Amino acid sequence: MDFIDYYKTLGIDKSATEGDIKKAYRKMARKFHPDVNPNDKAAEIKFKEVNEANEVLSNPENRKKYDKYGKDWKHADQYEQAGRQQGYGGGGNQQQNPFGQSYQGGGNQESDFSDFFGSMFGGAGGRRGNPSKFRGQDFNAELKLNLTEVYKTDKRTLTVNGKNIRLTIPAGVSDGQEIKIKGYGADGVNGGPKGDLNIKFNITNDTLFVRDGKNLYKTLDINLYTALLGGTITVDTMNGQVKLKVAAETQNGVKVKLKGKGFPVYKKEDEFGDLYLTYQIILPKDLTDQEKDLFVQLSKLKTS
Repeated sequence: MDFIDYYKTLGIDKSATEGDIKKAYRKMARKFHPDVNPNDKAAEIKFKEVNEANEVLSNPENRKKYDKYGKDWKHADQYEQAGRQQGYGGGGNQQQNPFGQSYQGGGNQESDFSDFFGSMFGGAGGRRGNPSKFRGQDFNAELKLNLTEVYKTDKRTLTVNGKNIRLTIPAGVSDGQEIKIKGYGADGVNGGPKGDLNIKFNITNDTLFVRDGKNLYKTLDINLYTALLGGTITVDTMNGQVKLKVAAETQNGVKVKLKGKGFPVYKKEDEFGDLYLTYQIILPKDLTDQEKDLFVQLSKLKTS
């Protein structure tokens, strides 16, 4: 059999730590497991290679022998004993073993999988005895809602992978926010735990407010006369109308804050942000001659 580069099989380099090897193995084994890829011969071969690589590299002593002797690492003790007797050196990349067969260290060649795996697992893809358990895959879904729909806690029924899931959506969720529902993903492999369901919210603003976290912003038009003389106006908020007093001689661009009239804070009951209003004074149009005369008189009074 040709040499198999176990490091390449797991997608790691020779400086990988034990943790790196464990993480890489779990990822690759789950990806190519026969139960996840039924009737896929290529995946089955890859799964065997991954298990073989892990069996060798996850054992520090085996890994040390493999790094030194390559595919013939199982005969390391024999080689070393014969080498001591016959005077062979232990260094170098290309070596001659006492049985007259040469091998290449460092591993640049590729093959299917070596007979080592078959002897260890009985050619059964690592499923003989106690099979490895793998967590099921996660499901990902996107839920589109309007801003007005997430102002209050709502209940929805989602159909994911043919199953209806009753979901409570807390008030105050944000656009792009993701929530995880544990155990609603795919079934695990060989009795492993189920995956999770990840839901991403896509929220469309169907209001005249601008949302920034828990706070809302809006530009509010007021007429010239109210701005000059003051008065009371009615303001629309997310949960109804409120009366607001406008001070006399209010200037264009003035900002006011309505405390607690913003957006609900996610998962904090009865806690709200604030609503910020910016006054925009609207000048009158289509003035009558009498109105124009009055403004002329006002202008003369102000300049005298």
